[in-house]
Amino acid sequence: MAGPCSARLQGEATTFTAALRTLVNNPQFSDVTFVVGQEQQKVFAHRCVLACRCQAFRGMLGQEPADSENSPSSIPPQGPFILGNVQPEVFLAVIEFLYTNSVTLNNRIVLEVLTSSVEYGLQDLCKLCVKFIKDTLSVEQVCEALQAAVTYGQADLQQHCLNFIEGCTAAVVQTQGFHELSDVVLAWVLRSDRLAVDELDLVQAVREWAHISSAVLERPVPEVAALPVQELRLPLLAPSELATLESNNQQDQLIPVESITAAWRSHALRKGSGVPSRLCRPRHGTRHRDHHRHLDPHAK
Repeated sequence: MAGPCSARLQGEATTFTAALRTLVNNPQFSDVTFVVGQEQQKVFAHRCVLACRCQAFRGMLGQEPADSENSPSSIPPQGPFILGNVQPEVFLAVIEFLYTNSVTLNNRIVLEVLTSSVEYGLQDLCKLCVKFIKDTLSVEQVCEALQAAVTYGQADLQQHCLNFIEGCTAAVVQTQGFHELSDVVLAWVLRSDRLAVDELDLVQAVREWAHISSAVLERPVPEVAALPVQELRLPLLAPSELATLESNNQQDQLIPVESITAAWRSHALRKGSGVPSRLCRPRHGTRHRDHHRHLDPHAK
């Protein structure tokens, strides 16, 4: 006699998802409320959905007020929970993902949704955000995306952003995002041999970045620029350009005197003497100068 058999059969996933989507921010049967953003927008949700989909919400929603029986002012278990530091549109994107395993993104909110996905430990949502960023990357947003990639340890996105920057460096260094890069991230970008910009223009871009960072951080220009200027390839500049740079440097002390001296020495000795070899390599966008053949022993 044959034993019983069983099987798990999968119904139509889109129908199931569509049904759950109707519950997103739907007050009907809702048992938890959030007050989100400076707009104090109410967002309605269902405790069981949030708790089973996200460990962070499970911890938040599972905590009963310690004195809930004795203090009428205690926050009731159903909220409202105040989330003042997140945009309603961003929070609703997170809620949409928790209910439907899909998310509606745009360029205005994707980096903030990425931030929330990391904060809430939602790895699948994080992957969707990274994919969207990579698919829609633009000159205006690439530096902001790079900074986020470094902050949240997204190595693949970090390299993707660098590849993008290498392809259109001259345009990228003019953006607000470039001026808002941290010194560590900017220094990392400047180590690339494939930047499509001349070194003289790159020095000017770093000077502008340094003055903006100095004003924002209220720290001296040489201090905020200490890391990035170490990656500027001063020996690539012609003597006339180096002389102008030295004159400009007297006003803000952007570049250490010893770095400029080392560049002059490379001209005098007709080789990159005393200068790290990486600082003598022309980048992809470096305009040729006659003295470059003395810096690179392999140049013709």
